Amino acid sequence: MKLGLNFGQDFLAHADNTALAQEAERLGLTSCWAGEAYGADAVSVLGHLAAHTTRIGIGSAILQVPARTPAMTGMTAASLDLLSGGRFRLGLGSSGPQVSEGWHGVRFGKPLGRTREYADIVRRVLRRERVEVAGAHYTLPLPHGPGLPLKLIVHPVRERVPLYLAATGPKALELAGEIADGWLALFYSADQADHALRHIAAGRGAAGRGMDSFDVVATVPVAVHEDVEKAADMVRGYVALYVGGMGSREKNFYNEIAVRAGFEKAAHEIQDRYLSGDRPGAHRAVPFDLVDRTSLIGDEERMAARMKEFAEAGVTTLALKLMDESAPLEARIGTLRTAVRAWEKSGVAE
Repeated sequence: MKLGLNFGQDFLAHADNTALAQEAERLGLTSCWAGEAYGADAVSVLGHLAAHTTRIGIGSAILQVPARTPAMTGMTAASLDLLSGGRFRLGLGSSGPQVSEGWHGVRFGKPLGRTREYADIVRRVLRRERVEVAGAHYTLPLPHGPGLPLKLIVHPVRERVPLYLAATGPKALELAGEIADGWLALFYSADQADHALRHIAAGRGAAGRGMDSFDVVATVPVAVHEDVEKAADMVRGYVALYVGGMGSREKNFYNEIAVRAGFEKAAHEIQDRYLSGDRPGAHRAVPFDLVDRTSLIGDEERMAARMKEFAEAGVTTLALKLMDESAPLEARIGTLRTAVRAWEKSGVAE
């Protein structure tokens, strides 16, 4: 199992994050990731990281499908791969209906079909094909107009940039297995892994491929403290944000993950409190077990044991999300170094 570092949507929140990425590279982590919602865009952050690192992979977790045309995403992937010397990993996600329709003005309906067509066009762009598509969601060129079937002008470092999909439900997991090179997972837990991996394996099988080359990237919160309860408290706000606030009562993918994991009552309480404005109450409602199963909390020994469980449950890249983001750089580097020592101690370091 490899290690990565996931900044999420918060890279610009701390001026020292560039130095943290450089330390991750020095420590031997293989990838760093950045995402987007309706704040900083991931492309600008990844371009910056490409310029300030030399070896570590850079990945989008995620680029939002409704935010860009597929051709633009193909151009972006080619550009970032060129600027980084072949280090870019393209993570895509459909986002949710609130962001897709409220921020980008794109209807959320049929996200799986849209993502399938989108990824196919991106692949064609990177292969420098003349793009002609007559799909259910995308038509290129538009009919009865001056548009021409075009191909990418620049020559990418690779014609096949690794493609990752964020997915939660069974059909989305099967799609990731079928068309992607990896899966971007949040709130991954060893006791729920078989369910998810079965669907990914089914998608791989439908495409005539096995799991050997498939990268399961699980983002895990990291909080180091000798008192495990205090470490869990550092993660509760993060969990409450996703389970309670990332979506509506009718559609919240992360709330659904918590329900499937056996935390139905807590998931509903977290959401009720969060959406009513009671953020402290939502934080308190997050069960310790939910945090513990999906995070690295406590001391180095405890983290090493949990890392071994993640590796045995199919994770091939563990992307660390440091929870002490407001701490000084030295403290965050200390957390990162503790995680790396735990990884080396776990016996699963690649």
